[in-house]
This record gives sequence, C-alpha cells and structure tokens, in this order.
Amino acid sequence: MKFDRFAPVGVFDSGIGGLSVLQHIRHILPHESLIYFADSAFAPYGEKSEADITERCIAVTEFLLQQHIKALVVACNTATAAAIKALRERYPDLIIIGIEPGLKPAATVSQSNVVGVLATQFTLQSEKFNSLRAHISAESSVQFEVQACVGLVNQIEKGELRSVATLKLVRNYVTPLLQAGADTLVLGCTHYPFVVNLIEQVIREYQSETQTSTTNIQLVDTGLAVATQLQRLLEQAGLSLLAIQRPPTISAYTTSSKSSLRNAFNHLLKIPDSEVHIFAMTEVAPVVSPC
Repeated sequence: MKFDRFAPVGVFDSGIGGLSVLQHIRHILPHESLIYFADSAFAPYGEKSEADITERCIAVTEFLLQQHIKALVVACNTATAAAIKALRERYPDLIIIGIEPGLKPAATVSQSNVVGVLATQFTLQSEKFNSLRAHISAESSVQFEVQACVGLVNQIEKGELRSVATLKLVRNYVTPLLQAGADTLVLGCTHYPFVVNLIEQVIREYQSETQTSTTNIQLVDTGLAVATQLQRLLEQAGLSLLAIQRPPTISAYTTSSKSSLRNAFNHLLKIPDSEVHIFAMTEVAPVVSPC
C-alpha cells in the first residue's frame, strides 16, 4: 500500500476528546492537512465491550482510508487499549499511533512515589494498561492509584465543562487520589484535558482544607508525545510536509450532531467555521451530509 505525502492525517476518537490531541498535532505539524472523526453517537467507548470497540475502530479506519489518509492517530485511550493491536495487524503498512496513560512520565516526576490515574473503566481493566502499570511499578517503585471516572466523558461530550454536575464528578474522582498521597495525576483519557480547570479547582480546595498548599500537584497529558511521535514516523517514512507546499485543510466527521462538533472546534480549539469543513454521518459509510 502506497501513501501520498500530500494526503491528510486521520485522527479519531469516541467523541470530542481527541481534539486535545489534534491541537498538539496542529502545533507540531502546522503544514499537515487533518481529518478528524468523532464517533459521538457511540460514545463513551469506555462502557462497551472490547469486541464492540474493535469493530467500531476497524469501521472508522476503513472510512478514513477511503478518504486517503497517510497515517492514523487513535486519539482515544480506550480504543487504543482495546483495538490498537488488531488495527496494526489488519493494516501493517499504515502508520498507526495510539495513546495510553502517561504512567512513565508521571513516575519520573512524582516526588511522593504515588501517582493517581484518572481513566475510563475499560482502560483501567485492560490487559494493556495493567501490564504497563506492573512494569513501571516494578521498575520505579511508584504506586499507582487508579480511579474510573464513570460519567465524566458524557458530561464533556455535552459541553458541560464548568457545570456544577461536572465539578461534583471531578471532585468525587480526584479527591480520593489526593487523599492517597498522589502528587501527580495522569489524565488517562483525551477528554479530560478539557476539564483541567475543574481538576485544578478541586486540587486547590483540597489543599486549602488540608493545609497542604505547598505540595505541587503535577498533571500529565500525553497528547504532545503523540504529536511528536507522529512527526518522527512521518519523517522516517518520507511522508511529512516540512514547508507550506499546499494550504493545509481540516475536515471533520461526526456520527452525531454537526453543531456540537462545530461548537467544540470553536470553543475548545478556537478554530473558526471558515477553517474546518464539518460533515454529519448516521453510520460509518462514505455517504455524508456536507455542511
């Protein structure tokens, strides 16, 4: 399978969370055209079976290949845990980059040797995550405290980034990790960077109540590492665009509401309507409704 260096990079997630990764890719690779796929009608992936997630990931990948992508970023921790192996086996010639919780960088920066991990239930129960956790714990003596954040992805998908209900969820999930002595929190889902303000608010509240405000709590987001890895692999394959040879474009597809995805681009990434072409789909198929 041959790939065109002028072709776009495909990025997909169960919803809008992968936009946090797309943002890093645009910064690191400003000359690349991008196609984003938000599978919002089937979100959250974290509450589905491995077989169902893998089936969706293959279907989305097939669609993106029909759009002639030259590389694929699976910008979803849950999808990576469930399906990255199957995708790489099925598409051996395609550059495929997944994302996983940043346990190793978190272990490196932690001073208390206690790291809290915020993630979906599926990610935390996956063999891939637990193998990584055991390996890094043995290597570093760091203790990983995990917290499944049930319902948080739904709140973010609804755009409730500062609501009372979302704050309550964040408080319920972050506080136990701080109580366990974590001085580093891993954002183990690409949706979570969009509620960093609430996470930091809960940290401040906890430190004020416990008089531990001198403790510097680190937040680890692996989106930048994914973008850097994409840059490296594109350059290695001779597929990168290192200068402006064609104006880059952004296209986006969603299995849910065009207006919701448009709002996410506008409000989360500050990308105006004129710079992104958004299409709605009722299923993963090459038939779309252009905006």
